[in-house]
Amino acid sequence: MKLTGKDAVARLATSGCTLVLSFILTVGAASAQDKTYTMKMTLPTLNDPSHAFAKNYAEALEKDSGGRIKAQIFPASQLGPIPRQIEGTQFGSIQCALIPPEFFVGVDERFEVMSAPGLVGSIDQGQRLAADPAVRKLMLGLASDKGLHGVALYMNAPSSVISKTPIRHLADFNGKKIRVLASPFQVQPIAKLGATPVAMTLADVVPALQQGAIDGAVGGIVVWTPMHFNDAAKYVTETGQPAVFVVVEVNKQWYDSLPPDLQKIVDDDAAAQQAAIAPVASDIVNKSRKGWTDAGGELISLPPNEQAEMMKTFSTTVAQVAEAKPALNEAYKIVSEAAQRMK
Repeated sequence: MKLTGKDAVARLATSGCTLVLSFILTVGAASAQDKTYTMKMTLPTLNDPSHAFAKNYAEALEKDSGGRIKAQIFPASQLGPIPRQIEGTQFGSIQCALIPPEFFVGVDERFEVMSAPGLVGSIDQGQRLAADPAVRKLMLGLASDKGLHGVALYMNAPSSVISKTPIRHLADFNGKKIRVLASPFQVQPIAKLGATPVAMTLADVVPALQQGAIDGAVGGIVVWTPMHFNDAAKYVTETGQPAVFVVVEVNKQWYDSLPPDLQKIVDDDAAAQQAAIAPVASDIVNKSRKGWTDAGGELISLPPNEQAEMMKTFSTTVAQVAEAKPALNEAYKIVSEAAQRMK
């Protein structure tokens, strides 16, 4: 068919527009592929399993994204106290937080179920509990409508009680003021042992011990050793309770802004690091225990029959606490039933 001059010009114009549009789309796609995304990671501790997780996760993200995700790690509460870290992650000034889930109770009270004493008796059991599909689904989805996207859950370390005078028997708890978190799951079990629970942030523990405001504190050897708590107290009673878990939360708006391939990398790399953390956590716990005694501290274990008695007391008390709140009780049943399957 022979084209008139007018038709030829129109077809040429159409072809030109198509080429321009194709060029714009190609450039836009290339630009999206070249865009980098900064992920600020915050955590309250230093040189513990969470710090190791953050470093390994950051390295994996940068490698697997081809440098499109740039992770920056801020340990030891460099970005503020824990409540500020959580708020920053919720509202987007921070992109990722690695914090024990019980600190998120202001977001959803069910976060505290992982801090219930008596759930697990070893790091291995704790890591298997964190990997249980029902537990992961529960814990990682709790704040999906409140600005957070959960990507990982793992056991950081068992708890112990640091004290100024040795606690060698359950009777030694009687009358002592013991720092705990402001959770009924920690307050009431400690009270059942005859101690007075005192809710307090980790940053306040050393001066409180030094000034006599408290006699001891519940926490982890992976905190006591690297953060030099031996300056305030020399005795650590290894109760193992509660297990200290950590949840890894990502700002949801930031996550939703990522291209689908990067979203997958964020999720997959977090899951991979969760699976890989068990031997790392165990190694750090063992090194922290050795570091404690090398620095002149003492590690104490309760007699086996008293440890068993304590575990029974804790489990009974925690079940009673959970029953008082239907939503919390439902979450506790999911976690405690999974814990039973892990034994």
